[in-house]
Amino acid sequence: MTSTLTPPAGTAAPRRGWISNWRPDDEGFWQSTGRRTARRNLVWSVLAEHLGFSVWTMFSIITPYLAASGYDFTVSQLFWLTAVPNLVGAFLRIPYTAAVALFGGRNWTIVSAALLVVPTGLLAYCVMTPGTPYWLFVVAGVTAGFGGGNFASSMANISYFYPERHRGSALGVNAAGGNIGVAAVQFFGPLVIGAAVLGSSQGTTDTGQAFYLHNVPLLWLVLSVFAAVMAWRAMDNLAVSRTPLREQVPALAKRHTWIMSVLYIGTFGSFIGYSFAFPLVIKLAFPEFNALWIAALGPLVGSLARPVGGWFADRLAGAPITSGAFALMAVGAMGAIWGINAGSFALFFASFMVLFVCSGVANGSTYRSIPAIFQAEAAAAAGGRASEAEVLQAKKITAAALGWISAIGAFGGFLINQGFRIANETTGSVVPAMWAFVGAYAFFLVLNWWCYQRTVLVAKAPSLAYAKV
Repeated sequence: MTSTLTPPAGTAAPRRGWISNWRPDDEGFWQSTGRRTARRNLVWSVLAEHLGFSVWTMFSIITPYLAASGYDFTVSQLFWLTAVPNLVGAFLRIPYTAAVALFGGRNWTIVSAALLVVPTGLLAYCVMTPGTPYWLFVVAGVTAGFGGGNFASSMANISYFYPERHRGSALGVNAAGGNIGVAAVQFFGPLVIGAAVLGSSQGTTDTGQAFYLHNVPLLWLVLSVFAAVMAWRAMDNLAVSRTPLREQVPALAKRHTWIMSVLYIGTFGSFIGYSFAFPLVIKLAFPEFNALWIAALGPLVGSLARPVGGWFADRLAGAPITSGAFALMAVGAMGAIWGINAGSFALFFASFMVLFVCSGVANGSTYRSIPAIFQAEAAAAAGGRASEAEVLQAKKITAAALGWISAIGAFGGFLINQGFRIANETTGSVVPAMWAFVGAYAFFLVLNWWCYQRTVLVAKAPSLAYAKV
């Protein structure tokens, strides 16, 4: 049972309790107590979120091996198996964000990490049981969506621990550490399966049990239990994060919540959508290519690029960085089309690396700017300088907005998977989907410029800190 803690200034609160006296913007408090406590919570938050991303995207590395392991699923069914976790995870980001405000960051991290046992255990059963029906795989995919919700709750929680001057870096580290979970499962997955090279699938046994597919969910099951235990032992709840639902709803009335949500479809939606689909797209476009583990490089470079986007947003401006990223993403998509048509895997792969890097940069530049926008609006409404209570209210609105924006953005990944599925079903190629993505990036570029880069608009609305954080 936790208790409310109010430590004197300069002293650390005992662990496993509620910290009610949290003043990160007080430099004395931050140097003596806050920084150490915030860093400890960030470390274990990153681990839990990292594992959430891995579990969320497990099917991306399992589906390419299902046919060789004896499961007679169509390509359309395989795309649905990668799309279902994406869709469910996107919707769960909304209640997961609210859960931090209702139950506390530490408490919800324990629960969300423990919930990962459900999809990992269920998927292990599916791949260890010959003849498992397709619908049960779909159920496992639905529960894998639990991992997708972790990002929203983790980001909302960490946003309270850090002062404004360090929040961008902290959120960048937290987000990048989580995103790398995609690369981790796609790189280590084939290794623990026992088939780092897909070409070995040509030598399956008579029973179809050439690969140890269950090793992937079982490994991440154990890691998830570890993360839940460490969250219980080492993390804290902040009383300042407690926000009734009625105080979170105003975030939905902010126009910037909706504009940034749409832009996040193009940034994070691209990252997570391509992460889910990349191994299967490689297998369809270049069936002779054997080393599927190389697909992990896409999510890896995209994750590492995310803090870079936040860094540029801190020092330059968020909107121009995002616009440049969208333009280069359109170029990357066209390069991938050229690579497929020319039969050049090198061009195709390099173009996808451009897509991943630019989506990561844009993720950082947009997400870092969201808190700045709401803080600037609060200051503008207060005549230039917001009171401590107004700043706190802006933080609560920001936390709620972050969850909503991340949910809608993640839904973009579902659209990308469906685009690939529909294009492959109707034309036998993913190229039409890539052309649709080029058009979408043009739309996002125009929207971003229209709302945040026009000089006259910025001059009339100085609260648009996205144009100059």
